[in-house]
Amino acid sequence: MSQPITLTDEQREFRAVVRQFAADKIAPLAADTDRAAEYSWPAFQALQSMELTALSFPAEYGGSGASLVDQAIVVEELAAACASTSLILLISKLGMLPVINFGSEEVKQQYLPKIASGESQASYGLSEADAGSDVASMATRAERDGDDWVINGSKVWITNAGISDLYTIFARTSEDRHTGITAFLAEADWGVHVDKLEKKLGMKGSPTGVIRFEDLRVPDSHRLGEVGEGFRVAMHTLDRSRPTIGAQAVGIAQGALNYAVGYMQERKTFGRPIADNQGLQWMAADAAMRIEAARNLVYKACAIVDEGDPHGELSMIGAMAKAYASDVAMDVTTDCVQFLGGYGYTNEFPVERMMRDAKLTQIYEGTNQIQRMVIAKHLMR
Repeated sequence: MSQPITLTDEQREFRAVVRQFAADKIAPLAADTDRAAEYSWPAFQALQSMELTALSFPAEYGGSGASLVDQAIVVEELAAACASTSLILLISKLGMLPVINFGSEEVKQQYLPKIASGESQASYGLSEADAGSDVASMATRAERDGDDWVINGSKVWITNAGISDLYTIFARTSEDRHTGITAFLAEADWGVHVDKLEKKLGMKGSPTGVIRFEDLRVPDSHRLGEVGEGFRVAMHTLDRSRPTIGAQAVGIAQGALNYAVGYMQERKTFGRPIADNQGLQWMAADAAMRIEAARNLVYKACAIVDEGDPHGELSMIGAMAKAYASDVAMDVTTDCVQFLGGYGYTNEFPVERMMRDAKLTQIYEGTNQIQRMVIAKHLMR
């Protein structure tokens, strides 16, 4: 088993820089982004200005080559200010992980530098209306036609739909459930149509939509992995992405607790700050303990990715990190709304937004019920 990790002085300094950036450039945009329910290009441009769009990508393709622990630190600090902005980084990384790990050198050279610079953004097309948790039942099909594949079908719950110009698409290439799926990379203007944008409870600054393909032609050079390897590509990708969803959840929880504690120290009842009430102090202490436990589990999962998963424990530890951190985020943000009382229920204060945003972390990239199935499968084998 991997050992617990302690952040280096350099990582602590890095966190402080990102935290200040998030406070100065991202937090002031968060409320308006949520109210408008639109993608925040100013937030994206701020990420570009700090070269954070390059963070997740190898140095040889114009990226920073940051460790996943370092990426988790950034996601956490951004999510504490605005969860939708943290998702800007997470989704392009998710969309490009199959390229990094399974794409040809030509495809990597063509697209990864554009993502790293912020010239392009990417989405991940896996789920379908009748194939969410059970992705192996997908119906989208790809048929070989000479040097191309022709793809027909649709995908749902696509983060960055209409914003991204690159889409990783999983499609059925034979009838076998698990070895009949293949992964492809398509450019949006080849024929990726956005049919609908969802109206959501939270993460409103991150568009989520339904995309459709009608005779979408993708050259075989843009196949990611071997024919029939798509299910493995998808699971390999999610195992390496889920820990950073955990980091996002930790950031949301920490941001809510920080705000609530500051509020309780200022808000007075009966002539005293409500922070003097032991009942509230204990609730805050419990929240802080659970956040720290979640943070350390997330860092452990990220460290396993950085080590190359030498002991084959990533799938289970990553599922634990994502499920536990997101459950903590939901519980803590709900308590933080309670700390603010009636004010917490209004959108003049950020904790209600954070509570709405936290909910999605329990659902996407595999619901927490699916994560528990993954954990149990490893325990029982």
